[in-house]
Formats: sequence, C-alpha cells, structure tokens
Amino acid sequence: MKTVNDINFKGKKVLIRVDFNVPLDEEFNVTDDTRIRAAKPTILKILEDGGSCILMSHLGRPKNKEAEFSLKHIVKSLSDIVGVQVKFVEDSIGAEVEAAVSNLKSGEILLLENLRYYEEETKGDRDFAEKLSKLGDVYVNDAFGTAHRAHASTAIIAEFFPENKCFGLLLASEIENVEKVLKSTEKPVTAIIGGAKVSSKITIIENILDKIDHLIIGGGMAFTFIKAQGGKVGSSLVEDDKQSLALEILEEAKKKNVKVHLPVDAIIADSFSDTANTQIVTVGNIPDGWMGLDVGPETNKLFEEVILNSKIILWNGPVGVFEMDKFAQGTKVLGQNIAKATKNGAFSLVGGGDSVAAVHKFNLADKVSYVSTGGGAMLEMLEGKTLPGIKALL
Repeated sequence: MKTVNDINFKGKKVLIRVDFNVPLDEEFNVTDDTRIRAAKPTILKILEDGGSCILMSHLGRPKNKEAEFSLKHIVKSLSDIVGVQVKFVEDSIGAEVEAAVSNLKSGEILLLENLRYYEEETKGDRDFAEKLSKLGDVYVNDAFGTAHRAHASTAIIAEFFPENKCFGLLLASEIENVEKVLKSTEKPVTAIIGGAKVSSKITIIENILDKIDHLIIGGGMAFTFIKAQGGKVGSSLVEDDKQSLALEILEEAKKKNVKVHLPVDAIIADSFSDTANTQIVTVGNIPDGWMGLDVGPETNKLFEEVILNSKIILWNGPVGVFEMDKFAQGTKVLGQNIAKATKNGAFSLVGGGDSVAAVHKFNLADKVSYVSTGGGAMLEMLEGKTLPGIKALL
C-alpha cells in the first residue's frame, strides 16, 4: 500500500480527494470538524515537501447547485485547522479552475467547488474524471467516507494516474484499523452490533462470525431476536419478516462457537418520547402498548463483563435511543466500558454514524483506539467487500 509517506511532492501539484461532507448550522458554520481534522496530516505532509494541494470533495446531496451545499462555507474552518489561508474556486472543472491551478504556488491550497454540483460525479463519468485528472500531477485518495462509491473522483480518476497515485494517511489508517479487527490473532474478539434493524446489519454479522468470539446484540434489532425465541416484546420495534433469519444467525453462531449476548432486561416506555412513563422489566415480558427503548441495569452488567474480558472490540450501533437523555444510559455505560477495556490494553474500533455520534456525545472519542470517519465504507469492509476507491489505488 503506497501512501503519501512514500513520495516526495516537491514542486508537484497534488489532487487530493478528501471527505469534507461535514454538518453545518443555519449560519453555515461547521458544527463537527472531525473529517477536516482527519485530512490535515496528509495535507501538511504534501505542503512540507514543497508541493501544493488541490482539494476536491462533495457536500450533501445537491439537486440544482443550491448555495447551501457550496464548499465555500467550510473555507474558514479549513484554513484555521491547517494553518494556511485556503483559496477557493467556484467550480470544479473548466477555464476558471485551470487558471486557479496554474497560479497555485508551492505551499498553497486550493479548494474546488462541490463535485456533486455535477451529476457526472456520482454517475462515475469517465470524461468528468479525465477533466479533473488534468488538474494535478499526482492523485491522492484520502476520503474513506466515499471509498465504497464508484464515483468519478474516487474510483474512475485513478485510471489517469497509472504511476502517480497513492493512499492518503487517513485512508491508509482506516484500512489498517478495520483489518486489525478482521485479521486479529488476539482473543477474545467481541463485536457489538446495535441499531434499529437486523436487515441493515445482517451481512456484517454473517461475515464476522468466523472472526469473533462474542457477539453483543443491542438496540431495536435485539427485539427481533427476542420475539423469534418466543419473548413478548409489546410495541417494541420488530422486523417480523426477519425472525427466522434471527434464529438462523443464532444457530450459525452456535456452530462457530460464538457466544451471543442479548439484553436480559429493558427500560420500557409507554410512548416514544422523553416525557414517557418508564419501567424496567425482563426483556421477554414487555406488556402490550409498551416499547423497549434502552437496555436495563442487569444487561449493562452482563455486557460489561464481556467487554472487560475482550482484547479486540468492534462497536457499531447504539443499544438504546441515546438521543433522548432518558434512554441514553445503556449506550453511555457501554461506551464507558469500552473506554475502560481500551485503557486496560484492548484495541477498540468504533464506526457507523450513530456510534460515532455517541462517543462524541459522551466525550469518549479520545478514550477508544480508533473512531472511523466512514460509516458505510467501514460497514462494507466488515461485510468483506472490496471498496472501489481502494481497489482503484492498488
């Protein structure tokens, strides 16, 4: 895997695909700059060598070049983070862009306008990719968040740089950290899979069963397993058409000597709201009209024991509706236990939008080993897929 550390960029114009798809508030201020900070080491390496950076990214899903999706909104945050005043051009291809690139000096950074203002980007259009490719001497992909998309700037463009392409430091690091889980020789390995639906996580579970010793299942998806085993789940979220699949997963796990840990108690509510009435019951005895919205204290203890005895931990998905304070305790305690295990020497990888939001909400991001910047991309790697953006660089 060739990275930016293997190249001297002196005098080179370097075209870097970054992932600056960051959240903005109503005044267009960046509210979470994690992805910008994550790209900083790659950018600085190129500038320190004496190269210049041409950054390309998407932002949101524009339909008609709406101003709210312009990358001009992130120029100030980006400049502050990298410590260099970033230049911006209001297009990503064409004469104006070419002029801005030809005027770019060593040590300077130019940010192109939102790639998705062109539908050719998401269509993986070859002509569009070729026009982008003419802007740089070297192509670097540092956008893990879009590595699972066969878009013009992530997969197709690499064809035009047969020799001069490499991995950015973030992308390389993301791959290494996912592989630490998938190829670990240390035992026991524990995967914590939460979230709402079994259907969205099924391929991950199937692919990782060979590689793990413990599987903790939480969140709404746990109720499909509990109902499938004959439990009463009241009005909890259930995928009725996935019950037989849930039983198959349990059977498959048993064959592979993977211990599955489901919640044993739940905090239930009489409505989906922060002001609902609540009580704690055993998980298979939820009365009609009540729904499970968080795991209970006995489950927290059960999960804690498994986590603290693990050497490798993968966390994808919350175990309750942590966005509401009333139902956040289970996810918070889970995160704190993962942090404790990490402090004791375990390797912990957190990925997937909701888990990442949870570690930030509970101030645990610097207490786990690695927080992935790419939800979908990480999940597809865990499913055993080769990502187009990675394949294009190899």
